[in-house]
This record gives sequence, C-alpha cells and structure tokens, in this order.
Amino acid sequence: MSTDVYSSPLSERYASKEMQYIFSQDMKFRTWRRLWIALAESEMELGLNITKEQVDELKAHKDEINYDVAKEREKLVRHDVMSHVYAYGLQCPKAAGIIHLGATSCYVGDNTDIIIMAEGLKLVKKKLVNVIKKLSDFALQYADLPTLAFTHFQPAQPTTVGKRASLWLMELKLDYDDLCYVSESLQLLGSKGTTGTQASFMELFDGDQEKIKELEKKIAEKMGFKSCIPVSGQTYTRKVDSRVANVLAGIAASATKFSNDIRLLQHLKEIEEPFEKNQIGSSAMAYKRNPMRSERIASLSRYVMCDLLNTYFTSATQWFERTLDDSANKRLSIPEAFLAVDGILDLYMNVVDGLVVYDKVINKRLMSELPFMATENIMMDAVKAGGNRQEMHEKIRELSMVAGANVKKEGKDNNLLELIANDESFGLSLEDLEKTMDPTKYTGRAGDQTREFIENVIKPILEENEDILGLTAEINV
Repeated sequence: MSTDVYSSPLSERYASKEMQYIFSQDMKFRTWRRLWIALAESEMELGLNITKEQVDELKAHKDEINYDVAKEREKLVRHDVMSHVYAYGLQCPKAAGIIHLGATSCYVGDNTDIIIMAEGLKLVKKKLVNVIKKLSDFALQYADLPTLAFTHFQPAQPTTVGKRASLWLMELKLDYDDLCYVSESLQLLGSKGTTGTQASFMELFDGDQEKIKELEKKIAEKMGFKSCIPVSGQTYTRKVDSRVANVLAGIAASATKFSNDIRLLQHLKEIEEPFEKNQIGSSAMAYKRNPMRSERIASLSRYVMCDLLNTYFTSATQWFERTLDDSANKRLSIPEAFLAVDGILDLYMNVVDGLVVYDKVINKRLMSELPFMATENIMMDAVKAGGNRQEMHEKIRELSMVAGANVKKEGKDNNLLELIANDESFGLSLEDLEKTMDPTKYTGRAGDQTREFIENVIKPILEENEDILGLTAEINV
C-alpha cells in the first residue's frame, strides 16, 4: 500500500478481494480477449474467411496479456481498445488481421460491462443469501421472546425479538427478488456496430441478415448469456445500469433499516452488536461500546443510495445513439456501488453472527410498560365481575395518567396495578391483576408468524441456494 497517493477506502477497508477482482483491470482485459475470441470463432462458424488456426492462436494467448505493450501503445494512439488490439496482435501474428473484425469499441467495452455486473450480482446474491440464512436462524431462536414494540419510538403493543427480525428479513427477501429478476434479465449488447445498425456486419456477410442475427446468438451463448439486447444505439441503454444500481441501493436501504434498529436497541441495552475483547469504543470514554459496525453499515449505505442518482442522470442524458459523458461516471459509480454493497453485506453478516441479546433487560423494560397495555384485559375482567364498561374505561384512563406521572415526573416505578387494586369499584386484587402480567398473552401471533414466514417464504430461498451457504465475514478494521 502506497501512502503518498490517494487510495480508495472501498479497496483498503471495506470491499472483499473477490469483489475487487471482479472490477479489476485484469478482469476487464481478460474479458475483452474472451469477447474477441467469441467474435472471431462465431464469424468463422458463419463462413467468414477466418481459420481455426487463427482462432486457436487467439485462445492460446488469451490469458497472457502484455500490459506493458498496450500501455506504451496507448500513449501513442490515445485509444485503449486499439492499443489492446495491437498488443494482442503482436502475440498472435497469424490472427492479428481478424481481431475485432466488424466491431466497434463498445463491442468489448459494453459487453464487458454487462458481464462484470453479472458477476458482481452473483457475489452480491451469495452474500445476501447468507445474511438471510443467519438472520432467519436468529429469528427462529428468538421467535417467542417477548419484547416491547415501538411505533414512533413510543411504547406500543408487545412483539417478539424474532418477529422484529422477520421485518428485517422481509426487506431482504424483496431485495433478493429484485436481484434475481434483474440478474436473469441482463442481456449482452452483442455486435451492433457504430450506431446500432449492424451496417459493418451487413458488409462482412454480404447482406445476409440471418447470419448477422445468428452471430449475436452465438456470441451470447459463448459468453454464457441467453440473448443480446434487441435494439440499441452504439451502446446498450444506460437504463440497464440504473436497474442494477437500484437493486444495490435497495439492499443498502434494507441494511440501513437493520443497522438503525440495532443502534437504537444497543442504546436501550437490549441487543448489542459484536464487541471484541480488545476493541476500543472511544478514545476519551473508556467505558463506551459504540455500535461502530452498524454505524458503518449506515454510512456506506448512504453512499450507495446517493450513488444511484448518478446512474439515472447518465441514462437520462445520453444523446441519440450515444455520447461519452457516461464513461467517466460509469467507471466510478458502478464499481463503487458494488464494492460498497459488498462491504455492507460483510458487515451485516458479521453483526448478525455476533448479536448479543439481553433478555433480562428486555423483560424489565417490557414489564415496566405492560400494565398500561394490559388495561383492556383488566377492564374486561372488571366488567365480568359486574362493573360498567364505560365507567371502568374512565377510571383506568384517570389512574393511568396518575401512574404515568409517577413514572415521568417522580422517577418511580409504574404503580398502575396497585392503583387499580386499591380502587374497590374494580373488584380485583393485586394478585388477580398480576396474573394478567404474562407478556406472552400480549404478543398475538408474533411467534407463529415468524415461524410460518421462515418456513413458507425464506426456507425455499435457502434450499434453492444451498450450494452457496456457509459464508462467514471477517471485518478488516
């Protein structure tokens, strides 16, 4: 690592080596050579004057990229594609004349972009599925543990820890659906020529349109795709990039929701993210345990969500058959969105793997609020004992305000049950009232909802992707 030039934090701190390689120069230029081989081989199969010997020569040198030659050539001609055509040609003298035959720069540039995004989405899917697995295990483990639920971050009816985790899971399930849809719908640009009309291939194939259409089918098949985009200008529509980035931004939004909830729960001392033995929470306050992993998830996710706007502007501002104001932006916005989401999912995986649940704290907070939530049941019991429903409602309202004032103004414990027991009109003893304080009576179907959701919705996803499960994530810093 050089310390005297700028280095991207995404590479140094956050993204995995695997994702970094997908967006590396080596991956890019190796893919260019694979595309040149696919083009030449397909043209040969369709009758152009290209020999098997030439194609074999291209294949023999596909992984021996002479970067030094290409770099020197680019200084002279100021064109990256032609520099690599030249460098490849020096290694393959017999095939030099047929490399890139009929193609424009976007044949290698745009098709490679699609291939690389497809590979990036495969890795994102792998990590997303593993987060889903770990989170589903956590949800099942705590499916029946009652906890205080919040609406507007104000105490509400109880839920369970597992049910709350199922809400995080539901968002990831939607992200998974979107990812699968976009991944499966990706198409190569194919061989469209300088303005998308395939005029150069009409010349090569003497106007035989069936061979031109077959050429694209063959290229797609050789590169592992089902098809090529049916119409284009010189480039594939940049709306493809915005669709891919939208999937990544969706994952980032879901991860932020999770990380924010964990940060709030850590403040409440109910659930904490992992905190290592020698980890320092604050340079000043030695006792602190800051939720730095969750904060990093939120931080990186904000970047990805903002980065999405780049792709929409790029898509919207392409003039006619193409302009080049997409290039510099794409080189930044697409790789960095992938690298950031890669880091986000590693963090998400790591946090879920090490979540610490403090059930006694959870129970204490819930029990401090439960008397207020139990008032409807208490009122029904009082009516069964001969009370008037409207009168009981008013009395409970008044006593709840007194108990609330004791908690908020006096800093005392919630004494609503004692206040009700001391009111003879209810006809209920403190012992009777305390029997209503079983939290499991107030969580509704939370536990069953969680189990049913995981069994019916999540389990099929995990079974379908069983071969990519088993990941763990190490955090660099």
